[in-house]
Order: sequence, then C-alpha cells, then structure tokens
Amino acid sequence: MIKKLIENFKNIKIAVIGDLMLDEYIMGKVERISPEAPVPVVKVTEEKFVLGGAANVINNLAALGANVYCGGLVGNDSNAEKLINAFPKNVDCNLILKADNRPTIVKRRVIAGHQQLLRLDWEEEFSINEEEENIIIENLKSHIKDLDAIILSDYNKGLLTKSLSQKIINLCRENNVIVTVDPKPSNITNFVGASSITPNKKEAYLAVDANSREDIDIVGQKLKEQYKLDTVLITRSEEGMTLYDGGIHNIPTYAKEVYDVTGAGDTVISVFTLARAAGATWEEAAKIANAAGGIVVGKIGTSTVSEKELISTYNSIYSNN
Repeated sequence: MIKKLIENFKNIKIAVIGDLMLDEYIMGKVERISPEAPVPVVKVTEEKFVLGGAANVINNLAALGANVYCGGLVGNDSNAEKLINAFPKNVDCNLILKADNRPTIVKRRVIAGHQQLLRLDWEEEFSINEEEENIIIENLKSHIKDLDAIILSDYNKGLLTKSLSQKIINLCRENNVIVTVDPKPSNITNFVGASSITPNKKEAYLAVDANSREDIDIVGQKLKEQYKLDTVLITRSEEGMTLYDGGIHNIPTYAKEVYDVTGAGDTVISVFTLARAAGATWEEAAKIANAAGGIVVGKIGTSTVSEKELISTYNSIYSNN
C-alpha cells in the first residue's frame, strides 16, 4: 500500500506560497587574529548555497517527484536568479513575484571548523502591498483547478498577510483543494479555516497563549477548535508527533540518531501534505511524515528524502506495528 501511495506522489500537483530564502555558507579555517581588529581571520576553503525557508519545502516536494508550483516574493536582483536556477526541473516558478522595493532574502553564515562565527542577513520585513497581493491571487486563480494542495510556509517576512492568507484559504475551500500551513505563532489568526497546521510544541503553546504546564492535548484541541481547522499536527521533537483530527493520535519518533534538526519542519509539512493529497488518511499522512522527519534529522543541514528512503524507513517502522 505504502509503495503505491508514495509512487503516486509524481501525479500530485502542489503549490507552495511562502518566504523564499537562499542560505549561503562560507567555510574555512582560523589560524590567526586580524592585525586590524581583534577578530579571527577566516581562510576560506569552500562556499556553497542551499534553498532555505519556503524554498526548502519546495525542494523536499520536488525530491519526491511531485509537480510543484513555487509562489513567493523575491527581489529584482542577482540572488533571485541564483535561487530560481537552483530549483529542480519539476518546479514551475511562474508564481514568483519580483519586487523592486526589497532584496531576495539571503542568510550568509561564516563557519570555521564546526563553529559558526557570524551570520549576515539581507532582508526587509514589511507586509506586501495590495497590488502585489492581487497579482499573487490572480496568478493562483489561473492554476487552482490543476492543484491538489497548497502549502503556506510562513517565516514572518511580510508575505503571508491576513488578507492574502484568507483569500488563499477561501480559494482552496471553494475548489476542494487541501491547504496546510507551517505558521508563526504571532500570525496564527491569519490561517483560520485551513485544512491543517503543523506547529512544533513551543509554537503550539504560544499560538493559544497556553501555560507550559497545560496538557498538550488540551492545546491541540484548542488550536483545532479556535482556528476552525480540520486537523492539527504538533511535532514534539524526541516525543514524536500528535495528530488531532477529531481523535488524538500519538505517533512516537523513530530517528536512530539526531545530527541536525535544521529544516525538519519543512520536510514534515511537505510529506504530510503530499501524502494526504495522494490519498492517505490524515493519520497515515502523519505517519509517513514522521518517517520522513526521522530520516532528515539523521543528515547534516537542510536535507531532502528520496522515495526509496521513505518506503524503506516507513516499512521498517510500521510493518510490524
């Protein structure tokens, strides 16, 4: 069953609307202190960049064979071209809007050995204007009949305003399209009526202003009811995940070794949404996403999961359960 379902991923059309970023890494060695100031001199040995933010969600979907439409806002600059050119071939970038009033978001990290020395951010955090919002919605309307699902990937950079988010959610509801959200707690009211949200435990508590001593199940149910969601999937690190879909489903974690949790949330919402769009129940989709999350935390940096890895890991976890 799982093999056939995952193989069906390649037939799914899914759009991601969110804050696109480029993560750059400058690696090197430190052997001396600068004579100009009391700072280390990094002798550069390697430079690389990877897709970050909503772009990492897209990368995860593309790695599993889905047909992906990329939507978001970038600057009218060379970093935008670098980001767009880095997407796999099965990603359609026609929903990306270029703006003259902000740069493409870039996060550049300087690393010596295993120590991060410095991070430089290029970004402007202000809400999109009405004209930009209308362009995004009109572009999305022209594709909505072809889509099985939309993921809203919120990094609180000004793209997913309440107005735009509600228009997208209503458009999805009208066209029977799944819409899932990885929200920032401060923006949770933007996403009322979505099919599902995938906060981590800390974000879930913040989203309902709950005391840390409050039971997680009360928090999950409150999220679902208060924001009129079909389901809520709370990721709980080493405690696994809990799905609230009318019932409560605790899904234990199965990661053998955790090396890096960077981008794990992007993988979870990607696979969770993709599996649901491919015909899984919400609980089955959560289990498949749990298997995917266990794979990526065993890798260094923002990583993706292959179809073969996912089938093998899922079977090793659930075939005897």
